[in-house]
Amino acid sequence: MQPESSSDITRIVLFVLVIGVLLAGSAWTLLPFLSGMIWATTIAVATWPAMLQLQRLTGGRRPVAVAIMTLLVLLVFIVPFALAMSALLDAAGNSPTVMNEFLTHGLGPPPAWVENLPLVGASLVERWRNVAAGGPDALAALVQPYVRSAAAWTIAATGGFGRTVVLMLLTVALVAILYARGEVAAAGVLAFARRLGGDSGERTVRLAGQAIRSVALGVVVTALVQSLLAGIGLWLCGVPQPGLLTAIAFVLGIAQLGPILVLAPSVFWLYWTGSSGWATVLLIWTLPVSALDNVVRPFLIRRGVQLPLLLIVAGVVGGLISFGVVGLFVGPVVLAATYTLAKDWVSRGRSGTATN
Repeated sequence: MQPESSSDITRIVLFVLVIGVLLAGSAWTLLPFLSGMIWATTIAVATWPAMLQLQRLTGGRRPVAVAIMTLLVLLVFIVPFALAMSALLDAAGNSPTVMNEFLTHGLGPPPAWVENLPLVGASLVERWRNVAAGGPDALAALVQPYVRSAAAWTIAATGGFGRTVVLMLLTVALVAILYARGEVAAAGVLAFARRLGGDSGERTVRLAGQAIRSVALGVVVTALVQSLLAGIGLWLCGVPQPGLLTAIAFVLGIAQLGPILVLAPSVFWLYWTGSSGWATVLLIWTLPVSALDNVVRPFLIRRGVQLPLLLIVAGVVGGLISFGVVGLFVGPVVLAATYTLAKDWVSRGRSGTATN
């Protein structure tokens, strides 16, 4: 009996090793496409109800619905990023001229409103006057480190432009495939989850899909509303290039940074150019627009999935910090799956204790 047991153990170990090598090789092969696959799966899951509705409106013709939805996804993803990159490249190209003009004129005296700022007003005015008294040389010494950092960041961003475009095109292609074969893919994932964890595994997959849809709805709709409101304020207050700045605000909203990074410099620019009235208007407009995501995003996310709101927010923020923009959807899905499995495990333990 001992030789047979030893042979069985050896066979099992070798089988596990072969499976592990195959899985590692498959993951290594698909690694260049991993980001595109995650984005494509997220988009397909989030917009699947809209695709089915469009299919019904087109008389049940799946190819027509797939073509229309793919075109919409292409426009929604490509146009904002293209506008944002165009604005970035334009700013990088014009920055030497703008900076030279800024340095030539010097800083000038501080506006009266700066001294009235709470806590930092007096020290800021003193620092401003010291730099202004030093002339263009003192101003150049002050801004030079920041200009270098901005230039390095711009070069890095534009250097990744081609890769970003390729990733978006790959994502759109994979989305079209998932739209066309969505039922087959969903059935396969559910069957695998059922084989792995029974009813609990299937329920976890369904909850993960709901989490993806809810987070996508909350993040994208909130970013869209905030960027549109920010764009209206920029246009009314006379800030140059409001359309491009709106596109940048949308991208920043998707990345959970918010439109404040666009609105705050615009307010400062208006004050610096002497448009104090419009600057004050934009400052007042900036406060509710920047705080809007604290109300709209949790409300939209909470409508679609029955999970603790703190868990969803932790998944969104933690996923963004750990995995980048893709983590916006990976984080909540991982926490949703963990929460569901842990809850089922505890429930089974309680039911077993009650039976005994």
